[in-house]
Amino acid sequence: MIEIRNLTKIYPATGSSPMVRALDQVNLTIKTGDIFGIIGLSGAGKSTLIRCINLLERPTEGEILVDGLDVAKLNAHDLRAFRSRFGMVFQDYNLFMQRTVARNIAFPLEIAGVPAAQRAARVTELLELIGLSDKANAYPAQLSGGQKQRVSIARALATHPEFLLCDEPTSALDSLTTTSILNLLSDINQKLGVSIIIITHETSVVRRICRHMAVLSENRILETGAVSDLVANPQSALTRQLLKLEQTVAEDAADAFDALDAFEAEVHAYE
Repeated sequence: MIEIRNLTKIYPATGSSPMVRALDQVNLTIKTGDIFGIIGLSGAGKSTLIRCINLLERPTEGEILVDGLDVAKLNAHDLRAFRSRFGMVFQDYNLFMQRTVARNIAFPLEIAGVPAAQRAARVTELLELIGLSDKANAYPAQLSGGQKQRVSIARALATHPEFLLCDEPTSALDSLTTTSILNLLSDINQKLGVSIIIITHETSVVRRICRHMAVLSENRILETGAVSDLVANPQSALTRQLLKLEQTVAEDAADAFDALDAFEAEVHAYE
């Protein structure tokens, strides 16, 4: 379980840049085995929060407890071991373009000093999990966006992490590919028991896959709870705005499909 208590992150003023309070007194509890969504508009502090969770960013104030351990107090040696409990998935994939798919997935295992035979076995296992066994020797430039994200997910899972942190993992993908990636993440959660934290600005992503969520605005938590509860009874104006925006987009899409159907019917009438 991850417990975040009064977390504040301040970037000090540098040169002509003013001080930035990126997070302000954030409190969250994320249970083991959950799929937890953190949603908010751009600049709300979402990415800073996820980077604080695995200590890529050091909090200015507050505590981050993982299974009761205050991770901010870890020394350099223990911090490396702690970070191995986390896998990270990025919006822009962050794959090595000169490495094959197999070698991209194997990279964390190489860094960890895993023997070659074990690396190969793990890569084969992960390629099967993500449905890309036939792409082992392909290069990222030869893959679609969805395939690249699958490779990114496999690489994040290479060292058997307990937590998978996903920073806008579907925002660069079309709707069908987004659905396939979310289905994959759901399968990983169920089959491997990996806890998943998803940062997103899309309420549709949270509604499809997450069990619990938090709404972040201007570096503070507005509300948190079960997704079903917050969707049925949102307390903050931002949550209501995000849900309304999603509904409007869905209605616009439905109208577009209706117009296309009407056009096709008219064309067939003249045939």
